[in-house]
Amino acid sequence: MARQLDEQLAARFPVGQRLRVLDVGMGQGTQALRLARAGHKVTGVEQDPEMVAVAGRTLAAEPAGVRDRVRLVQGNGMDTGVHFLPGSFDVVLCHGVLMYVEDPDALLAGLARMLAPGGLLSLVVRNGDALAMRPGLAGDWIGALAAFESTKYTNRLGLDVRADRLDTLTETLAGIGAPLHSWYGVRVFTDQAADDAQAPEHGELQTLLAAEEKAGRSDPYRRVAALLHLCGVRG
Repeated sequence: MARQLDEQLAARFPVGQRLRVLDVGMGQGTQALRLARAGHKVTGVEQDPEMVAVAGRTLAAEPAGVRDRVRLVQGNGMDTGVHFLPGSFDVVLCHGVLMYVEDPDALLAGLARMLAPGGLLSLVVRNGDALAMRPGLAGDWIGALAAFESTKYTNRLGLDVRADRLDTLTETLAGIGAPLHSWYGVRVFTDQAADDAQAPEHGELQTLLAAEEKAGRSDPYRRVAALLHLCGVRG
């Protein structure tokens, strides 16, 4: 996802421009810190105080120039209008959040309002059109059959969450003034890997990443990816 996001930033903004980035649901701040190290000004919003604390400790170990470019806000992504003025950001990230939101339309509309004209909205969601892949490849035929009829599923943390369909999100993004510009598949071949699986050696890892990157950009493979990375652009 980092490479895909960097590709979109390079295509949309002048080289060297320091972007104003809002990372909603930043978790422990991995993406926010990466972008701050690249010179961008990043505001991270996270509801979980423990995650905010982790991000704060990591940020404290960074050079002063990076620390000065990051602001951490403990809060809910639904409340961006409380904290920020419309049009305040060039880029808004919302990665791995929508699956926890029962009705995402209001959240997405609020995020789109945060974008300046020409700004980029980057979403990472669970692919509702491929929910049968994980149980099916694991030999759970009952689970696979049930997944065809629903966008609800239980994630690896044991939480009951939801997925999004590409066509539905395409319509939503058009309706909020940030129509879909490009999209990718994420975890096409590696979704079955255990969370604690040991990473391959460097050479094999690079080959694996190259295969995932190619599949994530190519039909029909990207359509059965576990996750979708969608990029909308504010008109």
